[in-house]
Amino acid sequence: MTAPHDRAAGPFRQPRAVWAVAFACVISFMGIGLVDPILPALAENLDATPSQVSLLFSSYLIVTAVAMIFVGWISSRIGAKRTLVIGLAGIVVFAALAGATGSINGIVGFRAGWGLGNAMFIATSLAVIVASASGGFAGAIILYETALGLGIAVGPLLGGFLGDLSWRGPFFGVAVLMTGALIATVLLVPATPKPKHRTSPIAPLRALRHRSLLTMGIVALMYNWGFFTMLGYAPYPMELDATALGLVFTGWGLLVALFSVFGAPRLQARFGTAPTLYANLAALAVIMTVIAMGVDTPTVVIVAVIVSGACIGINNTLTTQAVMLVAPVERPVASSAYGFLRFIGGGIAPYAAGKLADAAGLSLPFYVGAASFLLAIPVLATGHRMLREAETRPADPEPLAPALTAVGAPAACGTPRVIVAVGSHERAAGIVDAAARLARDTDSPLEIVHVQRTAVVEEQAVDTESDEQARAAVTAHLGRATAAGVTATGQILTSVGDHAAAGRALARHAAFAGARTVAIGRSPRGPLAQFADGSFTSALTHAAQCTVVLVDPDEDPRPLTAAGLARLRDSTV
Repeated sequence: MTAPHDRAAGPFRQPRAVWAVAFACVISFMGIGLVDPILPALAENLDATPSQVSLLFSSYLIVTAVAMIFVGWISSRIGAKRTLVIGLAGIVVFAALAGATGSINGIVGFRAGWGLGNAMFIATSLAVIVASASGGFAGAIILYETALGLGIAVGPLLGGFLGDLSWRGPFFGVAVLMTGALIATVLLVPATPKPKHRTSPIAPLRALRHRSLLTMGIVALMYNWGFFTMLGYAPYPMELDATALGLVFTGWGLLVALFSVFGAPRLQARFGTAPTLYANLAALAVIMTVIAMGVDTPTVVIVAVIVSGACIGINNTLTTQAVMLVAPVERPVASSAYGFLRFIGGGIAPYAAGKLADAAGLSLPFYVGAASFLLAIPVLATGHRMLREAETRPADPEPLAPALTAVGAPAACGTPRVIVAVGSHERAAGIVDAAARLARDTDSPLEIVHVQRTAVVEEQAVDTESDEQARAAVTAHLGRATAAGVTATGQILTSVGDHAAAGRALARHAAFAGARTVAIGRSPRGPLAQFADGSFTSALTHAAQCTVVLVDPDEDPRPLTAAGLARLRDSTV
């Protein structure tokens, strides 16, 4: 459940390398909404039409899309840190050049270079933060989520403030701030080893031959079409100055960040991935229709845009999780293929919206955006069965792909077993010893299970540990359990999402395996980490069909009921 370095340390007790990359993440995520407050000012000062200004988004996102195909190939040859540094340097250079130019065509061209740098940065930043963390990957992910929220929320505010001074201000502001992040990254982040396996530059395109990945990629393309139509054109009917526009998109950004981190996982747990996405896409279509119908009423547009932030946050997280669940290829390849399609949709939409607005008025692009959200629903429905089976894979008698990796001798069939969940922390040995005593007393075999997570933060995904590290978390205890006179086997269970999702995955596996008991120890994570990233214990206890017991090396095992779980949570806090 945890990476080898995961401990009970606080999420913000991290080395300077992690803080350096986190600061760069804040600046990078600012770029999402930084230019929105100055779009009307750019059109006015540079004598450009809204459709010409929209090319700032198109050039940036289309180059990002194409670059996503090759970033994995580059990173596998020069390493994650060098890729990260080159991306940061590219953002510095092209943001400064965009501020220095005097024409809309010049800004559009330099934004394309900015997109190339951003692709190299976003593809490696989360992995570098997790690899550099000493306070555990859970803490590193919380820090990344915090950086994401700050960047999305503060970007429009800073863009509005600097844009009131000059339309060049936001570009120069990013260049200066990112220069500091670049220097800190070069000096503080240690060199990262090159991956053992090099990625083919065409692997992401080949991956799209898989129907499951292509389906989710098309859903993302259609979603991003509507999303970037709104982002690129909603500022015009609001009729606000740069500062006021910045405040509007700050409210929007806060909802994006909050619902991506807290709303999406809880809705997914309650309703499932596909049903939540259906409802969310329909809600976005309604919001876009409201904007289209009220395009002549600034207040309607302002309120609708801010409210859409909640739906955007939910959709970003759950679409990425869906891709990771159904993708039959390696995570980096799946991320590149998915990124290519979603950024292509986001890149084409603003340009097409500009042409529609020029031909038939400002309402039409929003109606087309609403239709794009609606069309994504039947496309997603064609992959509903694949997604449902992937979510329930451990309990499915005919899984689409293996979610379990056996370690050691295979488990005996037909014998109720005791399952013990282990992480890679200093308490694990004592937890396994206590579970072994429980198995011996009940004359049951012991199955040592480690949950290997793929964490998803908004539109980024990263494996929290390598296959070798996950296997070591199990093999470290097999010999000792056997020496205690217990028949012991090992399993590595894969899971996508937060710690609560991992708990539900273990509950499904226990039900499918016909386990007698699931034994767990006290969580090494603090209350803040459990709140932000979900509680493994709570999710397992509520979803399990067998007895869940809390084991402690110095105490007798205790069944965890709802009341017992509440007492445990209180004692942890």
